[in-house]
Amino acid sequence: AAQSYTAGVSYPDSALGQKMRTIAQLIDAGLTTSVYYVQHDGFDTHAQQAPSHEVLLRQWSEAITAFMHDLQQHDHAQRVCVTSFSEFGRRVAENASAGTDHGAAGPMFVCGGGVRPGFIGDQPSLTDLDDGDLKFQVDFRSVYATILKDWLGVEPEPILGGSYDTV
Repeated sequence: AAQSYTAGVSYPDSALGQKMRTIAQLIDAGLTTSVYYVQHDGFDTHAQQAPSHEVLLRQWSEAITAFMHDLQQHDHAQRVCVTSFSEFGRRVAENASAGTDHGAAGPMFVCGGGVRPGFIGDQPSLTDLDDGDLKFQVDFRSVYATILKDWLGVEPEPILGGSYDTV
């Protein structure tokens, strides 16, 4: 399905960049797949976090930027919603190895041509913490419920195992 595709942009030469290019190819091929899932590993940085995160976040930013520009050039951006998340947050305080340990709250990023831009919740405090962790303000299941209901057109309760407010 992807062989006849010509990317409208140059993708970064990273594993994530190539994964995002493949997804753009599959979307353009007209497949009926509703969800594509890729991983960008390496964020579990208990030591020397700053240089690792610099590289990882640049790779993420470049890949998502190329993907969204490519979708725009192929008139698919309005029908694609990108959700980026982590299975755990990071602690605020740096540990003895110049990294951070697992935390409770973390950001989610959602983008796409049909996504209303903006920040949901307040900027988290770096001093008003919950046992060393950022205090989460939005339950991630509320974000999932919103995407399931308003984007994919399915009832979120059976998938999430409960009812959650939408955002």
